[in-house]
Amino acid sequence: MRRRGFKTIQQAEELNITAFLNLMVILVPFLLITAVFSRLTVLELNLPALDAKGDNSEQIKLQLELVIRDDRFDIQDGNLGLIKSIERTGTDSQWKPFTDAMIAIKTRFPDESGISLLLEPDVEYKTMIKVMDKVRSADVVAGFEVETVVLFPDISIGDAQPLASVESSANQSNGEE
Repeated sequence: MRRRGFKTIQQAEELNITAFLNLMVILVPFLLITAVFSRLTVLELNLPALDAKGDNSEQIKLQLELVIRDDRFDIQDGNLGLIKSIERTGTDSQWKPFTDAMIAIKTRFPDESGISLLLEPDVEYKTMIKVMDKVRSADVVAGFEVETVVLFPDISIGDAQPLASVESSANQSNGEE
């Protein structure tokens, strides 16, 4: 009996990998399909320099700012003040005067490419993205064709001053208290 125990050859058992292969057959196509839908869009934002307002050696040029408020868009120059105020209606009809104003400013200052978006705290994210798209470029009908005009692609983002402090500083500059 002892001899029989020593003479048995031990064979290695085979691994059963069919369950693993079934899992891979399902996972690989699933991962390939979902990979197409996960694309990232990168938008470069230029933040203003800390000493941007302190440099007076150059001539004064346009510092275009767009203040996005709950009820309106205020297009203004950082040096001169308010250029135009456009009421926000929440419909698509508000974008026509907005785009016309941006095109008029671009026509007057063709070399300018920067704009600062100043947002109130309650402005929704999707509103900010929509405004960034409208500020970057516009579609203009020329004859029978639609042309895309590049407006202000260099976008900076910041916080808007609260409306109460803006009105009080305007009253103080006018001599009212």
